[in-house]
Amino acid sequence: MPNQQAKSELREKETPIAYELAKKQKEISVAEFFTKNRHLLGFDNKRKALLMAVKEAVDNSLDASEEARILPEVSIEIIEMSEFKYKVVIEDNGPGIVKKQIPNIFAKLLYGSKFHTLRQARGQQGIGISAAVLYAQLTTGRNAKITSRVSKKEPAYYYELGIDTQNNKPVIAKEETVEWAKEHGTKVELDLEAEYIKGNQSVDEYLKQTAVINPHVTIIYTNPKSEQVIYARATDKLPDEPKEIKPHPYGVELGMLMDKLRWTESRTLQSFLTSEFSRVGPGTAKEICEHAAILPNTKPSQVSRDMAEKLLQGIQKTKIIAPPTDCLSPIGEELLEKGLRKEIKAEFYIATSRTPSVYRGNPFVIEIGCAYGGEIPKEEKANILRFANRVPLLYQEGACSMTKSIMETNWKPYGLQQSGDSIPIGPVVIVVHMSSVWVPFTSESKEAIAHYAEIIKEIKLALQECGRLLGTYVRKKYRITEQIERANMFEKYIPEIADSLSVLAKENKEKILQGLQKMLVKPEIKKEIVEEDSDDKLYRMEFKKENEEVEKETV
Repeated sequence: MPNQQAKSELREKETPIAYELAKKQKEISVAEFFTKNRHLLGFDNKRKALLMAVKEAVDNSLDASEEARILPEVSIEIIEMSEFKYKVVIEDNGPGIVKKQIPNIFAKLLYGSKFHTLRQARGQQGIGISAAVLYAQLTTGRNAKITSRVSKKEPAYYYELGIDTQNNKPVIAKEETVEWAKEHGTKVELDLEAEYIKGNQSVDEYLKQTAVINPHVTIIYTNPKSEQVIYARATDKLPDEPKEIKPHPYGVELGMLMDKLRWTESRTLQSFLTSEFSRVGPGTAKEICEHAAILPNTKPSQVSRDMAEKLLQGIQKTKIIAPPTDCLSPIGEELLEKGLRKEIKAEFYIATSRTPSVYRGNPFVIEIGCAYGGEIPKEEKANILRFANRVPLLYQEGACSMTKSIMETNWKPYGLQQSGDSIPIGPVVIVVHMSSVWVPFTSESKEAIAHYAEIIKEIKLALQECGRLLGTYVRKKYRITEQIERANMFEKYIPEIADSLSVLAKENKEKILQGLQKMLVKPEIKKEIVEEDSDDKLYRMEFKKENEEVEKETV
């Protein structure tokens, strides 16, 4: 008994294990997290890492230039230093970066200007370029080199930067002013572990697709083999500048609503609704309060969780017009078709742009382009080019709602082969572009779009619209091909027919031969815009004879 009592007292004096476990728990830096989980950002293999580094830098350059209303000109150079070691140099003519912001933009994750704004932009999370700097630091141990200048009246600033992963802070290894010929712009140099291979998921393909979807951009690209490719701009017109909007009430969730109520400066619930959301005027705000059975002059700070839930129900019961669409900057049918013509050699082009729609309160526009025939391979699957806010998506094609929409569309009536729900087969390139204030990517690497029903519906409708016009072209092309074959057959036997007719009719053979040849007319295919209404351009195929006579059946 005494021994048991002693053991019991000893256990009571021992420190509970929970205290020991608590000593091991500590805050995790976001930079430290992505150091161990860089695959989430797309840096999961050497080949993809090279693409991601170029992509993030180019996206930043294009966003900054467009925001400053400067026609972008971006230079990309990839230099092979040794096996699996490359230097990537990206230089632009954008507005440059203010000196004090350079370290944070390039060497601090989750730092940016676009996360809290609702307007179309390529970057969203403030991770991209700093993730590329982090990857370069992890694989080569070398700092990123940044040169930037905002005006010819100010000097160019040069930084060598690393990232303190424990604290997610920039480490400045070198800082100085330098001579630089550019009046304004930014230059980024990264040494990283990578692999350069040409193909469908390469830097080369990314830049080609970027040129297709951004016809206003000039890209000068030098690959590791010192081969230079210049993608000249097809238009001097900059995209319309998207405007920032407030969130739409239909897209708000309970937790988000409670946060807004907690931090708002509005004094009444009615003014809170009108100032924090788009498309909500005083009348609509009062109607929402009536449906929620809450007084409009209630102080936002006094709204409880239950009241917030009723307010959310009141929003759903109230008819509120769709959010404004001036926050978007779609490409447009004409420029999308120009981009296709510039980079893809085909015989038929068509593009369509849907009217704006909404998912979770976020406005978006779907645009589709098709190129058919020409030098496009005939017996292969359709080449699908996916884009979100003018950025090519090269990976995770099978997980993307764009691919799903194409597979679920019936392409047989449009002249393409298809087996069940699969990608159609034929000489066609299908471009799908989504413009939105917030693209619902499936991961931080921004490679595939989530399967929202509203998005899939809009993509299918746009595909069907293009498909009908494509089908018209393909059917008439086949018909004229048959006419040409019949004409060729007739041409083959013209001499024999002329011989027989000259004997029967006792006419000169040459005269009969000339008459038969005049009857022989081979058609060609031409596309013309023949009608245009206020909503869409209507395309019709007209098939003209080489001699410009009225179309008639070939003998």
